Amino acid sequence: MTGNPGNPGDGERDDGPDEGPDEGPGENNPFKGTPFEQFFSGNLGNLGNLGALFGGGQGGAGMPDLSALFGQFQAMMQPYDGPLNWDAATDMARRAVAQTKDPSPSRKQHDQVADAVRLADHWLDETTQFPSGVQSTAAWSRAEWIVGTVDRWKRLVEPIAQSSVSGIGNVFPGGEGQALTGPIVGMLGRAIGGMLASQVGSGLGALAGEVLSASDVGLPLGAPGKAALVMENVKDFASGLDVGEDDVVLYLALREAAHQRLFAHVPWLSEHLLGAVTDYATGIEVNTANLQSSLEEKMRGVDINNPEALRELMEGGMFEMDKSPAQQAALERLEVTLALVEGWVDEVVGQATAERMPNAGKLQEAVRRRRAAGGPAEDTFAALVGLELRPRRLRDASTLWGSLRTRQGTEARDGVWMSPALLPTAADLDDPLGFREGATSPADMSEEDFDVALQRMLDGESGDNPPEDQGHVGSDE
Repeated sequence: MTGNPGNPGDGERDDGPDEGPDEGPGENNPFKGTPFEQFFSGNLGNLGNLGALFGGGQGGAGMPDLSALFGQFQAMMQPYDGPLNWDAATDMARRAVAQTKDPSPSRKQHDQVADAVRLADHWLDETTQFPSGVQSTAAWSRAEWIVGTVDRWKRLVEPIAQSSVSGIGNVFPGGEGQALTGPIVGMLGRAIGGMLASQVGSGLGALAGEVLSASDVGLPLGAPGKAALVMENVKDFASGLDVGEDDVVLYLALREAAHQRLFAHVPWLSEHLLGAVTDYATGIEVNTANLQSSLEEKMRGVDINNPEALRELMEGGMFEMDKSPAQQAALERLEVTLALVEGWVDEVVGQATAERMPNAGKLQEAVRRRRAAGGPAEDTFAALVGLELRPRRLRDASTLWGSLRTRQGTEARDGVWMSPALLPTAADLDDPLGFREGATSPADMSEEDFDVALQRMLDGESGDNPPEDQGHVGSDE
């Protein structure tokens, strides 16, 4: 790299005035005695180590690229709201997808999605009591998926990030056994927030390369009522199947439209899922001794002059913690509810396509395997953030909903969504054919009360009103 004239450390050495005798190693290091001591060894002027930490390139005479180094460091230390820097996370995710082919969807693709969702809604009208929840449609690029879902990711991730960094002053004691205070804690907190942003950005960038739609992970990630497909990922998914792309788009549109109906007309469902994440985050306790020991162990063999090794360290579960019984219960509730959501979608889409799509069975099996096993991106996100958005029991849930409809009808199946108290449990998924066997309506409700409550839910009286003009599906880029 060519140095800039007159820029000390960038290809040339500038022996400035003597400021006095050199201080011993670590004498001017506020992180002395902490796991970060080796990153900032000697003093804060040891830019070689600092450059390695932030991935700065090497300049002349073994020095880092100071311009890139300070640019990254300044970006990390910029003020931001919340426990992590979402601007940095979003930027990292978008740069990740920019490394791959990510064309903007064409007008033809926007029209294709709008037509597919319109037909899907028509078919679903015959399979569920819930009316359409779609207000607009879109064909998304991977970058547009990131932008269109980041607000909901904030709600999912921030409780975990906040709980993880809240005890930062106690985790990193000072040299005399005292907690770091004041500006040092603030700077370290921003650094931790920057590293968490790097983890989240990496996870979202990986997910953006695999997700098929706005609701593909079983959560309502996009704007309410917007049904969207990520077209480049849909194309990749279709290429691995012996099925025409039009059939694949229609089948995925059916799943997306079914998700939109469920979340639009079960007003408590979104908060129920998000509440499980919040409960998980609330249970996070930072064991300072264990965390510091873990960090020291991970850092012991790291070459601080190898930027790639440091980057892998930060992206490799640096803040992993043991889960408490309460956290395990919250994660189980999240996993069971995701399975019930995906199983219900699987059931109503299977019902809608049974007599209409010869390839529906093949597509159903492909989606089931993909959702139950998860992909590399979901594994990456789970490792970085601690959340597994994977309905392993999708098949059991689909069997449960289908059995209930066969025995008691569509109203009984959809009526279970009236209250979280009525939802099947993990034990019910162990015996999906026996769920509510012999019952004619949900427990503790007469058939008349059940009918009234179901109608009120369908009319939107138990939550947000249904979207206006539900019979119309528009295309929105």
